[in-house]
Amino acid sequence: MYTHMKAGRFGDFGGRFVPETLMQPLIELEQAYNELKDDESFQKEFAHHLKTFVGRETPLYFAGNISKELNVKIYLKREDLTHTGSHKINNALGQILLAKKMGKTRIVAETGAGQHGVATAAVAARFGMKCVVYMGSEDVRRQQSNVKRMKLLGADIVPVEAGSKTLKDAVSEAMRDWVTNIKDTYYILGSALGPHPYPSMVRDFQSIIGIEAKKQILDTEGRLPDELIACVGGGSNAIGLFHIFLEDAQVKMFGVEAGGTGKKLGEHAARFQGGKSGVFQGTQTFVLQDTHGQIVSTHSVSAGLDYAAVGPEHSFLRNEGRVTYDSVTDSEALDAFQFLTRKEGIIPALESSHALAFCFKRAKLLKKDTLIIVNLSGRGDKDLDIVSNYV
Repeated sequence: MYTHMKAGRFGDFGGRFVPETLMQPLIELEQAYNELKDDESFQKEFAHHLKTFVGRETPLYFAGNISKELNVKIYLKREDLTHTGSHKINNALGQILLAKKMGKTRIVAETGAGQHGVATAAVAARFGMKCVVYMGSEDVRRQQSNVKRMKLLGADIVPVEAGSKTLKDAVSEAMRDWVTNIKDTYYILGSALGPHPYPSMVRDFQSIIGIEAKKQILDTEGRLPDELIACVGGGSNAIGLFHIFLEDAQVKMFGVEAGGTGKKLGEHAARFQGGKSGVFQGTQTFVLQDTHGQIVSTHSVSAGLDYAAVGPEHSFLRNEGRVTYDSVTDSEALDAFQFLTRKEGIIPALESSHALAFCFKRAKLLKKDTLIIVNLSGRGDKDLDIVSNYV
């Protein structure tokens, strides 16, 4: 029931709410993807590059030290060990192969924390395409290491000065570029959001995370996990983990948003805590907005989680009660960052640290040996300057 989508919508959410100039490119994209997603040669090529370029499969790591301390069994799906350091490369690779099949020669993308930008720049270099990445100027300031990586990979970085100067503004600029240069340009959207077919297409490319994790936990433990936990910005790493488990009713799932510094609008990026249904950047979903429907500013210590909306499939799964969504604060995420680093020798991204913080809090409520998989969506090298300001 949870995998059913009709006319580009997940229940009341999703759809394609765009200007007329974008409608035809999106229809062409949907047609191209529908033709290729079940094509054996396309999937074989995708699998080949996932193995040889991305470095899949990623390990399912038993975090023995923290498991012992917390009295539960915690496994980490190590997306931080992929080429470029996060799950973003899975989707960027899938989409650039699609772009190549469509005859496109130029790539545009948006990025917040910079990981999607780095992943897109890497695949563009691999396949010899020009790459332009839009990034809010505030995120450029916060994520200098990733800006340098993108430039080294040959991408042109365009700082966006509009609005809050963060991810939502970068998305808007990337869409404007795409529609202006539609003949030769492909827009690699970085998360499971935006107009149809992006939410389902990105989910499909990221579902390799859950496919691997399910096989790995069955091989290791001989049973399914009790719980899955992942951070949720747009939501691609989470839906990538959750998707194959949706019909396994005994597996509980938790998506973790950015609780920021407080509960007032503008102090957080928890769409399910303070948002309501609305249309934003091409899709109907939960959005942080004021009483007049205007998009409000967001805040998170993590540049990858401070987006004003969430992917529409997450809104559907939340309303269906299949996935539970909660949030953790900046300080809780920073504590989890340090805890994992010192106990396991693994430096997590601040995005992933939100999922870890929720896991560590929740562990205190669970019976001994509860089996949990946390998606470690990325590595924390990019966040060391930010963390150093707090610790």
